[in-house]
Amino acid sequence: MTKRINLNADIAEGWGAYDIGHDAELMTIVRSANVACGFHAGDPITMRRLCLMAKEEGVSIGAHPGFDDLWGFGRRRIQMKASDLEYMVAYQIGALQAMAHYAGLTVTHLKPHGALNNMAAEDDDYALAIGRAIKTVDPSLIYVALAGSRMQAAAEKLGLRLAREGFVDRRYLDDGNLAPRSRAGTVITDPDVAGRQAARMVCEGEVVSIGGKVVKVEVDTLCIHGDEPTSVTVARAARDALEAKGVTIVPLTEMVG
Repeated sequence: MTKRINLNADIAEGWGAYDIGHDAELMTIVRSANVACGFHAGDPITMRRLCLMAKEEGVSIGAHPGFDDLWGFGRRRIQMKASDLEYMVAYQIGALQAMAHYAGLTVTHLKPHGALNNMAAEDDDYALAIGRAIKTVDPSLIYVALAGSRMQAAAEKLGLRLAREGFVDRRYLDDGNLAPRSRAGTVITDPDVAGRQAARMVCEGEVVSIGGKVVKVEVDTLCIHGDEPTSVTVARAARDALEAKGVTIVPLTEMVG
């Protein structure tokens, strides 16, 4: 059977007059887009524009909620009550659903952003709060979760649709979590390295950690961070490397039953 994988990108992360990333180019490479919903980045105009672009390119869209942290781009850890986090995530899902209507699209998935993603990968309360927001607002949404993380466990516990995620442009720790950005060399900017990592995760089910350990991973989708200056070349390299191995790139909805 031909292997399949989804490529996703975190996009729509500008705000007001400020553009961040290479959304138009990325939308021609990936098959699913995680749209910032206004807390860590994004605004109604940007969200609507990206939804219309997604419709034109045949790309599925998902909510990309983050902490209420424009100053820190959602990459600063914030401790909060699980119930408050749940409502914050639900609010952001609703914002994207509203803008998606302008393009005649349906929101298909949710993938947390930045520090929220990292904290939920390790913390059951955060992971379950995100899952409860999904289950309440739209239980058909796919919970995009770092493979092997507490988010994956939360999705399984709550009976949600699940997509296990790997990262093309990030290095891993020995325990399978992402190595922190504060550590030098944890963001992959070399397209050849990114392409090899993508192909290895999909075709061999493993990734080499920053400590040199081979970590087993099972993935349904691979992420590229749209705000990185090298995002387009890295995304193209990943797609080229996968297709050279005979892997078909499909929308997330085709990876998850």
